[in-house]
Amino acid sequence: MASDEPQEKEKELEDNENAENHFETVKELWRYLWPEGRTDLKIRVVLAMSFLVMAKVLGVYVPFLFADAVDILTGNEKPDATMIAVSVPVGLIIGYGTARVLTQAFGEIRDAIFVKVGQNALRNIALNTFRHLHLLSLRFHLERRTGGLSRVIERATRGIDFLLRFMLFNIIPTILEIAIISSIFWIKFGFMYALITFICLSSYIYFTISVTEWRLKYRREMNKQDTRANGRAIDSLINFETVKYFTSEHHEAKRYDRSLKNYAEAAVRSQLSLTLLNVGQGFIISGGLVAVLLMGAKGVADGQFTIGEFVLINSLLIQIYIPLNFLGFVYREIKQALVDMEKMFMLIAKNPEIKDSADAEDLKVANGTIEFDNVCFHYNDDRNILKNLSFTVKGGTKTAIVGSSGAGKSTISRILFRFYDISAGSVKIDGQDIRHVKQHSLRREIGVVPQDTVLFNDSIKYNISYGKHDATDSEIYEAAKLAKIHDFIMNLPDGYETEVGERGLKLSGGEKQRVAIARTILKNPSILLLDEATSALDSHTERDIQESLERISEQRTAIIIAHRLSTIINVHEILVLDNGEIVERGNHKKLIEEKGLYYQMWQKQQQLDEVQQKLIELEKNDENACITEP
Repeated sequence: MASDEPQEKEKELEDNENAENHFETVKELWRYLWPEGRTDLKIRVVLAMSFLVMAKVLGVYVPFLFADAVDILTGNEKPDATMIAVSVPVGLIIGYGTARVLTQAFGEIRDAIFVKVGQNALRNIALNTFRHLHLLSLRFHLERRTGGLSRVIERATRGIDFLLRFMLFNIIPTILEIAIISSIFWIKFGFMYALITFICLSSYIYFTISVTEWRLKYRREMNKQDTRANGRAIDSLINFETVKYFTSEHHEAKRYDRSLKNYAEAAVRSQLSLTLLNVGQGFIISGGLVAVLLMGAKGVADGQFTIGEFVLINSLLIQIYIPLNFLGFVYREIKQALVDMEKMFMLIAKNPEIKDSADAEDLKVANGTIEFDNVCFHYNDDRNILKNLSFTVKGGTKTAIVGSSGAGKSTISRILFRFYDISAGSVKIDGQDIRHVKQHSLRREIGVVPQDTVLFNDSIKYNISYGKHDATDSEIYEAAKLAKIHDFIMNLPDGYETEVGERGLKLSGGEKQRVAIARTILKNPSILLLDEATSALDSHTERDIQESLERISEQRTAIIIAHRLSTIINVHEILVLDNGEIVERGNHKKLIEEKGLYYQMWQKQQQLDEVQQKLIELEKNDENACITEP
């Protein structure tokens, strides 16, 4: 029986368990905590560690003051008991309180000194990840779920923050404290006390690590289902209109609920395993504490220790066990934080598919001649998209590319923009192979108006100015006028400050496309790529936009990927693409006379336009009839 759940080929970053290398992860993090050329931050690290040590040493000494006070109050002080400054309980109690305050103060000073180091590391890691994601190829981003990717980065950033706060200021101080207290037990109370304490601590640590490793698979499953649920939710909300078109709210809710159910099941298993861990830890700690206190009580009964020293044994054990009990939680969280961080560092370490060559230079555009020479390209090895494609677009001319869906039209624009590298042949601009020029300089010279225009969730002004970030208001207005959208914007309540919504959903398809045209006009590129730039416009607006596009494409090289053949009648050359090959080429008149594939496409479109025109006339007649009807 077929499952109603489609089998998805998830490429989840957080599922790659075999890639774990925590040492390398910590080593990578240390580079950000000890950055090259930042002496000020290195000094802060040293100072923070110094206050950490002082706080722990003082914290270990606090029980001694309390023990001496107990001995004085019970009259059991030994002749060689150490007294601090005064020999009365009041002084010891004041000293005890002062030491506790100083312990806390040193800890706060440590945090205040280190916070700049930690925030600088978080900022640089996040910035490097963000920049690197923009360096990765279009293929990478098409294969990833945006929601899942953002979840990986979010968890990793949170993990780094946790690691900085707890590993540096909890685990390291606790290990230091255990070493000091174990030494005190050995020196002051004898080897057996140190041995039992060591066995108890070792058992606790071994048990915690073993069980945590065992239950980590449940946390991974939780993360996987959490990422999947989040990705599906975001994907569904982004495609809100599509969901409504197909009345698929219930279907989307069921898919989301399946992910939530899987997450809940993993969370239950995780919690049950956590209960086992906590009970086991409590048993080990209590066993060690009882054993040592029984020995201490016998020592008091035998006159070997004072009551104050018995209290000291208890205080030192509690001082170890309280942070050690917390250490179980911290270890679990640090283990998870390292896993989460590792996935983000794997992102940073991922080599970009498209890279500038070592000898790459800036593209120098003279007249903008584009040459495709025997170009072959495939997205997957089992399917060729372009096959030995050759054509030349002379500088300052307009060339249109037409063909059926899937013929490879949009692929040509992606190759020219170098979103992908070709598998054979060459693509040149003014004789310069685009693989040997810097990507930034290449893309700076090419302006693209895509078929599917996606806008930032910001103002119209911001989206237009994206073509030139330092553009003046007058330049933005002029670009909007050329794109025939200025009047529309001025009639909006907030004018150019109007928010366009997520992906520009508050604007119609035609309005979004005109904004895209305006920002490309503002960019003022040498080469224009128009990927069905008027496909979302009505006939009247299309004519207006076509005039604007013809005006801005003057003195520029333009490649027009066309759906409506009526928009390319006046171009210099039309390339007819079929199954990745050029099957016809020439101007509109020549191709019509040849009566080949282009002619067939033209005839079909003419018939479709005639049908649409008749429908419009019928609608007008119906409206007029309704108006005149008594």
